[in-house]
Amino acid sequence: MRAVWKAARAAVRRRRLQTLMIWLVTLVSTGALVVALGLVDAASAPFDRAFGAQHGPHVVAAFARDRVSDGRLSRAARASGVEAAGPFAQAAVDIPRGAADFGLGGEITVVGRAGPGGTVDRVDLWAGRWAVRPGEVVLNRQSDWTADDLGKKFRVPKGPTLTIVGFAFDLSHTADAWVAPAQIGALHPTATQMLFRFRAAATEEGLRAELAEVTGGLPRGALTASRTYLALKHRIGSNARAYAPYLMAFGVLGILVAVLIVANVVSGAVVSGFRHIGILKALGFTPGQVLGVYLTMISVPAVLGCALGTYAGNLLAEPFLRFAFTGPASGVLHGSLGIAPWVNLLALLGMPLVCVLAALGPSVRARRLPAARAISAGSAPRHGRALGIQRRLASARLPRSVSLGAGLPFARPARSALTLAAVVLGVTTVTFATGLAATLNSYGNGERSYDVTVYVGDHRDGREPVHGDRELHALLGRLPGATHVTARSDDEALLVGSTQAVMFEGRRGGRSLDSALVKGRWMRETGEVVVGTPFLRRNGVHLGDRLRLRKDGREEEVTVVGETMDTDDRLVIGSWPTVTALMPRAEPIAYHVKLRDGADQSAYARAVRAADPGLSVQLSGSNSVTGTIVGSATGLTLMLSLVAALGVFNTAVLNTHDRRRDLGMLKSIGMTPRQVTVMTVTSMAVLGALGSLIGIPLGIVAHKVVVPRMAAGVDITLPRYMTDVWHVPLLSVLALAGVLIAVLGALVPARRAARLTVAEVLHNE
Repeated sequence: MRAVWKAARAAVRRRRLQTLMIWLVTLVSTGALVVALGLVDAASAPFDRAFGAQHGPHVVAAFARDRVSDGRLSRAARASGVEAAGPFAQAAVDIPRGAADFGLGGEITVVGRAGPGGTVDRVDLWAGRWAVRPGEVVLNRQSDWTADDLGKKFRVPKGPTLTIVGFAFDLSHTADAWVAPAQIGALHPTATQMLFRFRAAATEEGLRAELAEVTGGLPRGALTASRTYLALKHRIGSNARAYAPYLMAFGVLGILVAVLIVANVVSGAVVSGFRHIGILKALGFTPGQVLGVYLTMISVPAVLGCALGTYAGNLLAEPFLRFAFTGPASGVLHGSLGIAPWVNLLALLGMPLVCVLAALGPSVRARRLPAARAISAGSAPRHGRALGIQRRLASARLPRSVSLGAGLPFARPARSALTLAAVVLGVTTVTFATGLAATLNSYGNGERSYDVTVYVGDHRDGREPVHGDRELHALLGRLPGATHVTARSDDEALLVGSTQAVMFEGRRGGRSLDSALVKGRWMRETGEVVVGTPFLRRNGVHLGDRLRLRKDGREEEVTVVGETMDTDDRLVIGSWPTVTALMPRAEPIAYHVKLRDGADQSAYARAVRAADPGLSVQLSGSNSVTGTIVGSATGLTLMLSLVAALGVFNTAVLNTHDRRRDLGMLKSIGMTPRQVTVMTVTSMAVLGALGSLIGIPLGIVAHKVVVPRMAAGVDITLPRYMTDVWHVPLLSVLALAGVLIAVLGALVPARRAARLTVAEVLHNE
C-alpha cells in the first residue's frame, strides 16, 4: 500500500495540469450542488424548526361571540381530543395611519391573553414583559423596535390609552397585539379565537376535515373564519423554491461536466502513460496496485476539491438564504438558517465517489494492460483511424491544415466523444442561462411601468405637503418630463370569511402601473378588482368569483375580473370609485409617475422637492430578485464554461502529445507554425460546432422545464411573451458558444505545439 501511495503521489505531482483540472471541476460542481440542495432543504426546514419550537397552531379559527359561548368551545375541543389554546376574546381595532411609530395603521387584531406560554402557540417574548393589567399592551414585532420604545403610549380611537410593556413575536401571527383579559372588554371584542393542533396536519384537506369534526356540534354560523399554517409555510419558503430549480439545474450540469472531464483526464492519463504503466508492472506492481495508483491519483485532487467546494458552497449559500427568507418571520428564521448536515455529508462523500466511478473504467484498462505492450508503445496513436476521413476532407479543396485538423477528432473517438459531451453541456449551460436572463429581465421590466414614486409626506422631518390631493396630481403631471401620473391608496380591509386582512389598493389616473396582466382583463366598472396569482391560489378564488370586503362596519361586494403577476397574496386592486365605495375617506399615499423616454429621473425628483417640500421621492431601480438570479446564473455559467474549456484544453494537450511524431514529420516537410495552430484549433472547433448543434436545443428544453417551476415557487404565472425568448438573432449568437468554448480551450495547446521544433519532437523517438 505504501508503494501505491508513493507512485500515486508522484503521479499527482508530475501531472499538474490534470490534477488542477480535476480539483477545479470538483470544486465548482460541489459548490453548486451544496447551494442548490441547501436551498431545497431550507424551503421548509427553517419554518418547521421555528414552528415546532413555538408549538404553532395548525389552524387559527374565529367564532362569533353571540353564537357560541367560551365554555362550549372549550368542551368541543376537549371532546375531540385535540390540542387547543383559548378561547381568547378578539377585537378588531382601527388605528389611524401615523397614530404610532410601530407600523400600526389600519385595522389590527387585538387578542386578550393571560400569558405567552401554553400547550399551543408559545409566543416568543423578545423584550419587556407580558401585559397583565389594564392599560398595558404587547406588540407583535419581529423588528423595528428598541429598548427605548418600551413605556411609550398610544391611544386607541374611542378607547383606552395603552402603554407598551413588551415586544413579542408569533410566527403564526395570531394577533397584532395582546392585552390582558381584563382589558379586552374595553376594546369591544366581536369574535373568539381558538388555536388548534391536529393529528392530520400534512394537507389542507386533512386540516379542514379535523376542524369540521371539532366544530360539527356547534351552532350554524358559529365559525366565522379560519386559516391553516400551510399557507404561511408556503409563503415563507416561496423565494427559496424560486431559486432552487435553477440552482439544481446548474448543480446537475456541474456534476455531469465533472464526470465527463474526470473520465477524459484519466483516460488520457492511461493512454499517455503507457510507458509508466509498463514500468510499474515491470517493477513488480500487481494489476490491483496499478488500479490503486490511478484511482488514488484521481481521489487526492477530487477530495480536496470537494472539501473546498463544500466550504465555498456554505459561504455562498448564506447570502442566498438570507435573501430568500425575507418578509414574514425573517427575524426568527434567520437564527435557524444554514446548510443541513446531510447536504454537506452528501457533497463530501458523494462527489469523490462520483469521480472515482468516472475514473474506474480507464483505470481498469490500465490494470489489464500487459507490461511488454505498455513499454513498447510509442507516443503516436495507431494508424488508420482518421486517414479515410482526412482523404475525403482533402477532396473538398480545403486548406490542408484545416482538412487535417477536421479529421483529428476521429483518431481518438472515445476521447473526442467525452470532450464533445463536455462542450455540449457548456453550450447547454450558456443557452439556459441566456434564456433565464432574458425571461427575468422581461419580468423585471414588466412588473412596473413607472419611473418615479412620490410619497405623500416627508418622513425624514415630518413635513406634510402644502398641496391637496387633486392639486398634487395635477402638479406632478405638469412637471418637466412627466407623461402620466397614477395615484395609489393602500388601506386594510377584512375579507369576509377569512381571519386575515387584505390590502385594498386603489388606483386613480389610468393603468400606468398595469403592465403584467396574466389572465382576464383590467377593471372597467365600479365593483371590479384584479388580484395576483398567489391570492387566487391561497384563497381558492377564481376569475369571476365575488368577494365581500368589510371596513369600519361597511361591506361591499367586488368581482375578480383579472389575474396579475403580483406576488403579494394579500393584495386586491380596484379602481378609485370601487375603493371609495367601501372607504369614502381614502386618500392617496403615493403617486407613480411615468417619464418620457430619455428624461432624467434625478432632475424630476429635484423638481418635485422644489415644488412641495412635504413630498418624498423614490426612483425606480432594478429588481433585486432578478439581479440576484441573473448575477449568480452568470457566475455559474462562466465557471462551467471555463471548466468545459479546460476539458477541451486537456484533449488538445493529449492529442498534441500523442501526435508529436506526426507533428515533427509535418514540420520537416514544410508545415509552418501558423498552420500547426490552425490544424489544432480546427480539430477542437469541429467539436465546438457539433456541441452548439446539440447543446442549444438542450438549453432551450432546460429553460422550458426550469423557468415555469421557478415561477410556481412564488405562485405566479408568467405571460407567454416572457417565456418565448428564442429568436433568430439570439440563436445566431448562441451558435457561436460551442466554437468559442472549443477555440479558447485549444488555443494555448495549439500555440505550444506550433513552437515545437523538429529536433525536439524526434528527440525521444
